[in-house]
Amino acid sequence: MIGKINIIGLGPGGIEDISLGTMEKMKHFQHVYLRTRKHPTVSYLEKIGIVFKSFDFIYDQGENFQEVYHKIVLELIEKAKQEKEIVYAVPGHPLVAEETVERILKLSEQQKLEVEILPAMSFIDAMIQSLKIDPIYGLKIIDALEMDSQGVDPKIGNIITQVYSPLIASETKLKLMEYYKDETMIIIVRAAGVEGEEKIVQIPLYELDRQPWIDYLTSVYIPPVVEVQQMSGGQIQRLEEIVSILRGKNGCPWDKKQTHESLKENFIEEVYEVIDAICKEDMKNLEEELGDVLLQVVFHSQIAKEKGYFDLQDVIRGICEKLIYRHPHIFGNVDVKTSKEVLINWEKLKKIEKDMDTQTEVLKAVPNSLPALMRAYKVQKKAADIGFDWESIEDVIEKIKEEFYEFLEVYSTLNLDKIVEELGDLLFSVVNGARFLKIQPEIALGKATEKFIHRFSYMEDEAKKQNKNLEEMSLEQMNQLWNQAKKSKI
Repeated sequence: MIGKINIIGLGPGGIEDISLGTMEKMKHFQHVYLRTRKHPTVSYLEKIGIVFKSFDFIYDQGENFQEVYHKIVLELIEKAKQEKEIVYAVPGHPLVAEETVERILKLSEQQKLEVEILPAMSFIDAMIQSLKIDPIYGLKIIDALEMDSQGVDPKIGNIITQVYSPLIASETKLKLMEYYKDETMIIIVRAAGVEGEEKIVQIPLYELDRQPWIDYLTSVYIPPVVEVQQMSGGQIQRLEEIVSILRGKNGCPWDKKQTHESLKENFIEEVYEVIDAICKEDMKNLEEELGDVLLQVVFHSQIAKEKGYFDLQDVIRGICEKLIYRHPHIFGNVDVKTSKEVLINWEKLKKIEKDMDTQTEVLKAVPNSLPALMRAYKVQKKAADIGFDWESIEDVIEKIKEEFYEFLEVYSTLNLDKIVEELGDLLFSVVNGARFLKIQPEIALGKATEKFIHRFSYMEDEAKKQNKNLEEMSLEQMNQLWNQAKKSKI
């Protein structure tokens, strides 16, 4: 090792919270660095003659905290290499909500640095003492600057740290209102545990940013609540947490054993149930079925997260970036005037995005798992995108006739492979006709199937009126009922 950093905690603010070991380290080392002078114990350190330097000047140089922390860590590493051994003091406990320490630990082995950590009382200990709460019932610690990624759990208590200014308090309030009602009672704590400076105020959430005394020692506590604000952001996270619990150690046996493979059939079924609700114009059922599809997305994301591939936030981030990239006419400077131009541009961008050099690659990219009619439709459409298409519907109809006669030539033979091939060609040409007429063959066939069921139902009802079962009737009798159904326009 070419250097050593002794990382010590200054506690939440009270002099009594600094350990004797910490004091000895600072007294006997020539090179002592503080992340910031903004801490209640600093005046005491100066009073007893401890000489130190702080990194407050870097806060004025960085555009954001990530950049500031990065610069502080680089400076510390350089100092440790030059001076062989240094002391770095941070507020609270070095391992609690202290990003510079986290960065040092990640880089220490790579930089050949030895790191020793002297613990201290953390601001969380002080908050628990001041608020008289027991963390055994659940407590989540959240950085106000990272609320989008860390989220909030209204079922348990939440402590929001880094609420160091009225501006951050305002942003924090807006984020919390995604989870809680505006009138939810919260507790603001300033200088927790510091005698003579501690301030604890209970106010409704909507007043959070109206406290002029908020500063770098301020945190916010929100007690557990049963009734939370019904907002999309909070509810999506709630669903994510429910799935995580179901998949967890004490979760549901069925949910825990599911895999991407085992859920394939469920996903397909849920999507078709959405389509069914749309076709029936059943909005209540559509709401429910869309929830089932969303569950599938969250479920697959949770499985991937457990294996270290990606999580739900990655999925959401990915689709956001894709939408922005593929809509340059909205988010960029591309000029398009019609929806057709939008689609053409979309396909070009998709081809670039997926690094496809040929149109054959585009055709092969149409998923094999799609229903055959839909896949045929998409493949034909992508071939037509570059001009390989019929000139008129009459040409397509002639092709359908041609394929039909070719099928007639082989259907009575015993050559099953040839029969399958010609039947496939006939279906493919019918799909081409549907595409040319801008009709989805899957939908057309679905309607035909529904019509068949209605006519069959008519047949059965009419048979019952004659005190007969369909099984007892001849094919000729059933055909008569079928023709009656057709005449009734069923």
